[in-house]
Amino acid sequence: MKIAFCKIILLNVFLATAILVQAQPIAIRPVGETLSGASDIKAYLPLLKNKKVGVVANQSSLIGSTHLVDSLIALDISVLKVFTPEHGFRGDADAGAHIVSGKDSQTGLELISLYGNHKKPTAEDLNQIDIVLFDLQDVGVRFYTYISTLTYVMEACAAYEIPVIVLDRPNPNGFYIDGPILDKQHSSFVGLHPVPIVYGMTIGEYALMVNGEKWMQNQLKCDLTVIPLRNYDRNAIDELAIKPSPNLPNYQSIFLYPSLCLFEGTAVSIGRGTDFPFQVYGHPDFPESNFSFVPESRPGATNPKHLGKSCNGFDLRILANKPDKKLAKLNLSWILEAYQNIEESDFFNAYFEKLAGSSTLRQQIIKGESEENIRASWESELEQFRKIRSKYLIYPDFNY
Repeated sequence: MKIAFCKIILLNVFLATAILVQAQPIAIRPVGETLSGASDIKAYLPLLKNKKVGVVANQSSLIGSTHLVDSLIALDISVLKVFTPEHGFRGDADAGAHIVSGKDSQTGLELISLYGNHKKPTAEDLNQIDIVLFDLQDVGVRFYTYISTLTYVMEACAAYEIPVIVLDRPNPNGFYIDGPILDKQHSSFVGLHPVPIVYGMTIGEYALMVNGEKWMQNQLKCDLTVIPLRNYDRNAIDELAIKPSPNLPNYQSIFLYPSLCLFEGTAVSIGRGTDFPFQVYGHPDFPESNFSFVPESRPGATNPKHLGKSCNGFDLRILANKPDKKLAKLNLSWILEAYQNIEESDFFNAYFEKLAGSSTLRQQIIKGESEENIRASWESELEQFRKIRSKYLIYPDFNY
């Protein structure tokens, strides 16, 4: 066991809470204040008339309170197939769970899973489809897999000369850029492209970047149309009408997700199997504190880390309830300090490099480098990414 760090973390939480008092709050915009691309039906309906349509959608693909697919059917659009991402069409499957293709019980439409061993649509999947409509709620983080699904859909459609329409949605982490740039050596479904962990773009802007930078296989380019947002403010956090995946239930979890998801590559729990996933972290071997939790099996987290064990930990909801511009960055102090309290051989797992996007961060943590030095090692590549990103922005940039 390494040195205990309970007092250090409590001090960090205190200081972070004090920062909130200095008030550079990030505005929380209520549901409906930003109008999604999907809601601008008049902009894309003419492109779908007399076409056989494939739709990439899940539970977040809403127009108001009505699902996009239901809206299209009501407008006599010929929806032929629905493609579903990680977590499935109804969005209740575990992260990484095998999603089975089949038929939707409510519409009778054919569902084709784009997960597991079938991440890219095949020629058979796209047979008879004239155009693909893509509508998923992203959260603006490299290892959130919907941007990988977007890439594979664009890649397949480019190969078979099928146009793609992306219905844009707000990025609830769109107000900053941070983290190491992905090393292509560590490319995977949780990180395909040379972008930082937090990239500050909507999914429509990201699609333009993938296309423009020729990041698809064989440098393919897609016949791409983005239906933009209306009334979007990149400096704010948009509350979402429905959770984008089972373990991101609210804006607090989404705000903390970029930093806490790195713990998925370690022995530390981030609250899967509790009422507050991605809002806490802990481990049975952490020092006793005034907060603990016990992960349980539940929908969306059927076998969570440390199932049934009491995890001493830290509740970060006080920070996330009032998100502040000064906290709009990856918080490395949590993982640096956690590492000091668990045996080195037990801390990391093989998933960490995929999430970090390189082997460098693990080595920096092991060496005990400071957060300041680690951040400095990213800056040169981040500056290059900012230049690439600027070419594809549809909306005014955030205030640096």
